[in-house]
Amino acid sequence: MNLLRAITTIGGFTMVSRIFGFARDVLVAALLGAGPVADAFFVAFKIPNLFRRLFAEGAFSAAFVPIYADKLESEGEPAAHEFAERAFVILLVFLIIFIGLLEIAMPLVMRLFAPGFLDDPAKFDLTVMLSRITLPYLLFISLVSLIAGVLNSGGRFAAAAATPILLNICLIGAVLLLTPFMPSPGHALAWGVAIAGVVQFVWLYGALSRSGFRLRLRTPKITKDIRKLYRRALPVAFGAGIYQINLVIDTIIASLLPSGSIAYLFYADRITQLPLGVVGVAVGTALLPLLSRQVSSNNHEAALAAQNRAIEFSLLLTIPAAVALFVIAEPAVTTLFQRGAFSEAEAGATSAALAVYALGLPAYVLVKSLVPGFFAREDTKTPVIIAAVAMVVNLVLNLILMGPFLHVGIAMASVVSAWLNAILLGVMLYRRNHLIFDERLKKRIPRVILACLFMGTALYGGLDILQGWFINNEYTRIAALGILIAGGLLVFASMALVLRAVQFSDLNALRRSRSTS
Repeated sequence: MNLLRAITTIGGFTMVSRIFGFARDVLVAALLGAGPVADAFFVAFKIPNLFRRLFAEGAFSAAFVPIYADKLESEGEPAAHEFAERAFVILLVFLIIFIGLLEIAMPLVMRLFAPGFLDDPAKFDLTVMLSRITLPYLLFISLVSLIAGVLNSGGRFAAAAATPILLNICLIGAVLLLTPFMPSPGHALAWGVAIAGVVQFVWLYGALSRSGFRLRLRTPKITKDIRKLYRRALPVAFGAGIYQINLVIDTIIASLLPSGSIAYLFYADRITQLPLGVVGVAVGTALLPLLSRQVSSNNHEAALAAQNRAIEFSLLLTIPAAVALFVIAEPAVTTLFQRGAFSEAEAGATSAALAVYALGLPAYVLVKSLVPGFFAREDTKTPVIIAAVAMVVNLVLNLILMGPFLHVGIAMASVVSAWLNAILLGVMLYRRNHLIFDERLKKRIPRVILACLFMGTALYGGLDILQGWFINNEYTRIAALGILIAGGLLVFASMALVLRAVQFSDLNALRRSRSTS
């Protein structure tokens, strides 16, 4: 399994998904703006997404993949497949019970997730209704995560990486086709989320069947391996999901701020999700099964090399993305969202949050690159402890900064928490000799930072020259943003090659890995 090829495969499909996601967000912003219906839908969408990322993509995948990969390596496909089938049926039973209880208790759940909505009964009731519609998405997408773990462990990344595209297509379709028949666009979007879960499950189950493995529904049985799986998964639900937990804390506190605050943070986060998803998720998804198999076979040198390359690739792409988003936050938000119900004032509030979120982007991605170093070695406790420290810091800073800075203070707290999380993870891996920076990494990262300084300066100058373009019509704004992005990419790529932060030999190696795959 070639790490760089796996990362680019996942990242490529994620890029396509993010493009569809931007189209979706442009439609949603134009229809909903940053008003009460937008706040209600974004909270309703966060509920299944939170549990999906904590339990399914976070805890379950982090615990399932190392066990499955170890069985695949040491006992062969039949034993690994039996374990996957038993895990599947136990997960299915648990989710049906869990979702049923949440549906019944949704008004109480909303008191926890959005206490500020209690002052507006209509907004609170709408949020409860939309959350009940979106919640079944959790069932299907969690099963999708298990199937994705099986495919990824076998080196098959494309089908799983393509599933988020289906979510965005379903939401776009819901906005365009269902809105006329629903009480509000928020209702249409909520039903689009539920439908997307079914579509994604059918898609990935078909991909698994084509690979030669048909999941069977066995009688639920708690075996030794299943006990090991859930014993590891429970603490990881907290440790692997620190970013999501912090977002929930942000949502709870933002619900206490002026109306629209949740929407401002959502739209800003959506833009940072482009590099975070393309790079961070891709690196984390590709690295965990690779490290798990290398550790299982006692190939520690290869594991160290894979960890170094994951960090190098992550920072090579996210440091320039962070600098660019910080410099051009306002024109980016204005161009993407300022139309229809999304006003100039709302664009300004969103861009302020985006500029702050951008500063934490490398940290978010580093966490994705470092956490697999613990999970692959079956250590779920250390990330939990570190996550607890980071979460407490986030909560304290939220309470301190929300007063003077409102929603921007919430973004500031998230950034500080993310950097603390990344630094502590790195320090612990280093102390255990599981993270030793090689000469290539130590030479290239300072050069990446220097290339980014040139790019940031160029973007700042270009923004000053093109400032007038952003106050004309929508087409000139799009053209100006395109020029800035293209110019920034050109400056960074040129300086990275001149400074040897990246070399043509890296690209040749990637092409060779593709041709031999």
